[in-house]
Amino acid sequence: MEASSWRNESSVSVFLIVGLSETADPQIPLFLVFLAVYLITVVGNIVILSVISSDQRLHTPMYFFLANLAVVDIFLSSVTVPKLLLILVTAQKSISYAGCVTQLYFFQLFMVVECYILTVMAYDRYVAICFPLNYNIVMNKKTCVGLIMSSWKFTSLHSLLHICIVSSMIFCGPNIIHEHFCDLPPLLALSCSDTSKYDLLVFTEGSLVTMSPFVFIVASYCRILKIVLMMRSSCRRYQAFSTCSSHLTSVALFFGTVFFTYFRPSSSNSVEDDRSVSVVYSILTPLLNPFIYSLRNKQVKESLKKILLM
Repeated sequence: MEASSWRNESSVSVFLIVGLSETADPQIPLFLVFLAVYLITVVGNIVILSVISSDQRLHTPMYFFLANLAVVDIFLSSVTVPKLLLILVTAQKSISYAGCVTQLYFFQLFMVVECYILTVMAYDRYVAICFPLNYNIVMNKKTCVGLIMSSWKFTSLHSLLHICIVSSMIFCGPNIIHEHFCDLPPLLALSCSDTSKYDLLVFTEGSLVTMSPFVFIVASYCRILKIVLMMRSSCRRYQAFSTCSSHLTSVALFFGTVFFTYFRPSSSNSVEDDRSVSVVYSILTPLLNPFIYSLRNKQVKESLKKILLM
């Protein structure tokens, strides 16, 4: 029998997404919780966008990048949560092969875009604190738009690579994904193909894509810390730290959970741990970002109060 014929007869066309538990019954309480989380995520990020667009004082590079982060958080949450809600309320866990690959593409796209926007935001803070006199020259409108567009272009190619990898695989056995969405590691685990080369490619390319921004962020903040500690005015030091605290919180939450999920030895992985951590970076991070940036940002809070009092 030819290989192509064997693949057509044996390949899996439908996957089963376990969701948050192995139960086969609807989970209405969890459905209500995650529905509320999703609505708060969408509304919270829309509020951030509205505040930034309506206040001229916030039309600066820092808030331009924050607005883009809010857009990405809406999209990132919308890739995974609606399917999870459907699973929780109907217990229908099946997803087509095409649907799974599509979800994987957009999840990888928005997650890596978020990674690079956080990196661009670190660069913005680096220029603002280390080169304040040249800030408006360096971080001009053309540069800001170029950084965002480059992030989208690069991550589109990254996501396309993952889709090409998955599309070249044969799935002929188990079709159960022990996650609440289609991600690359569980799909690699289900493939009947020899995935050793793919594992190496995913690890090296994935390490480059995520570690390079993280190293850049760490290097930027090391330089920022050095400059801040040299400031004689305690007021200026506090102001500099306060402008970075929200961003550092988002960076720690995002990269911490991503590294825990993708860069652990496979022998240390447990299904329960993977599910819990994936919920943090795919659902809770987009939820928390609006609160992190609004509750810790004086200008955003003042603008929000003006909107509410109008």
